[in-house]
Amino acid sequence: MAKTDAFDSDPTAIAKAKELKREMKKLLMNMEEEDGLSVQTIDHLQEALSAFKQATMRKMARSSSLEMLETVSCPEDFRCPLSKELMRDPVVLASGQTYDKLFIQKWLSSGNRTCPKTQQVLPHTALTPNLLIRDMISKWCKTVGLETTTYQSSLVDEEKAVTRSDREIFNSLLCKLSSSNLQDQKSAAKELRRLTKKGTEFRALFGESSDNITRLVNPLLLHGSTLNQDEQLQEDVITTLLNVSIHDDSNKKLVCENANVIPLLIDALRRGTVATRSNAAATVFTLSALDSNKALIGKSGILKPLIDLLEEGNPSAIKDAAAAIFTLCIAHENRSRAVKDGAVRVLGKKISDGLYVDELLAILAMLVTHWKAVEELGELGGVTWLLRITRESECKRNKENAIVILHTICFSDRTKWKEIKEEESSHGTITKLAREGTSRAQRKANGILDRLRKAMNLTHTA
Repeated sequence: MAKTDAFDSDPTAIAKAKELKREMKKLLMNMEEEDGLSVQTIDHLQEALSAFKQATMRKMARSSSLEMLETVSCPEDFRCPLSKELMRDPVVLASGQTYDKLFIQKWLSSGNRTCPKTQQVLPHTALTPNLLIRDMISKWCKTVGLETTTYQSSLVDEEKAVTRSDREIFNSLLCKLSSSNLQDQKSAAKELRRLTKKGTEFRALFGESSDNITRLVNPLLLHGSTLNQDEQLQEDVITTLLNVSIHDDSNKKLVCENANVIPLLIDALRRGTVATRSNAAATVFTLSALDSNKALIGKSGILKPLIDLLEEGNPSAIKDAAAAIFTLCIAHENRSRAVKDGAVRVLGKKISDGLYVDELLAILAMLVTHWKAVEELGELGGVTWLLRITRESECKRNKENAIVILHTICFSDRTKWKEIKEEESSHGTITKLAREGTSRAQRKANGILDRLRKAMNLTHTA
C-alpha cells in the first residue's frame, strides 16, 4: 500500500510530527500578527523546519531498511525466541538461552520466573549481555547492507514493544472481525479483548488509526440493534474499547471522535448484559477524562441510559455508572442535561436510602448549582436527609458535600430555613461543622449561620 505520510505508521513519530506542525503554525501566526519579522522568529521557524526535515529523512531511511530486511533471510540464531525478530540487544538468561533484552525483560516483569524456551525455573533474573552474538549480528548487518541503528528502530517501538509479529496478528484479527462468519467474529473479538488487557502493544496498535476502531466495532454495526445480536460478541467488543481507551489521551481522543463509538456505547448501556453495561459505563468514564470528550459525549444523549443504569442499582454496575456521570458533569453544560434526564430524583432516592452515599452525594453537590435541582430536592424532602448526613456521617467528605448542597438550598429557598433552624437549635449540627469540618465545609456552614442570624434579626426588627 502506498504511503502518503512519512509518519503514518509510527505512533511516536506521528506525535512528534504533530508537535512540529503546531510549532510552525504558531510561528506563522506570530508572523502575521507582527509588523515585521524578528530575527528570533525566523530562527525558530528555521529550527522547526530543519527538525521536521530530519525526522522525515530518518523515517524514510527506516522504511527503506525495513523493506530490505524483509527480503533478506535472517540467520535463526540471530532471532529472539520471543519476538521472532532480529535481536537488537542480545542478552543471556540464567538458563543459558539468548533473548532480545526488551522482550525478555517484558517476560520477567509479567511475573514469569522460567525460561520461555526451556521452561527451566530460573535461579535468578540477572541478564548478561551476549557480546559475541551482538558482534556477529553487527557484522551480518554490514554484509547485507543494513545499518544496525536503522533496523533497530524499524523493528520495534522501545516503550510499547510492537513487533512485526504483533502487527501481523493484529491485522489478522481485524480481518476476522470483518468476516461474515459469526464464529470468526466472536473468536477474533475475544482474542483482541485478551490481548488489549494483557499488554500495551495492542492498545497502541489500535491508536494508530481511527479505521482500526471502526474495524473493531464493525460486527456490532453489521448486526445493528437487532434483538438477536450476540451478547458475548457485544461484551467483548465493548470491553476491548475500554482497554484501548485506557492506554493514553491520544487513544481516548481517537476512540471518542470515531462516529460509531458513542452510539454503540449508548446501545450497550440500554440493551447489553450487566457486564457489558458496566464496561460501557467504564468506557464513558475513561473517555471523559479529556475535557474535549466531555462535551462531545454529553450532547449525545448518553446521560439518560447512565442514569437508568444507576437507578436499577446493580452492584456490579452502579459505581461505573456513577463515575461516568460524575466525570461528565464536571463540564457545566452537562449538569443541566443530567438534571433534565432525572438525575436528581434517582440520586435523592438512593442517598435517602443510604446507598452509595459517598459517590452519589458528590454528583448531587455538582448538580445543585442548577436551579431545577434545588427545586426538585425541596420536593423530595432533601433537607431532612442532608441534615441527617451532616449530623451523623463519620466521613468528612460526605459532611462537606451535604453542607454544600444545604448552603445552596438555604440561599435559594427561604421556605427551608425553618427546618434548618430547628436542626441547629436541637443538635447544633451546623455550628459544630463550622468548627470541625473541612475548610470548605466550614465556609459553607458559616455562610448558613450568617444567613439564619440575619433572618432572625430582620424578624425581630419587623
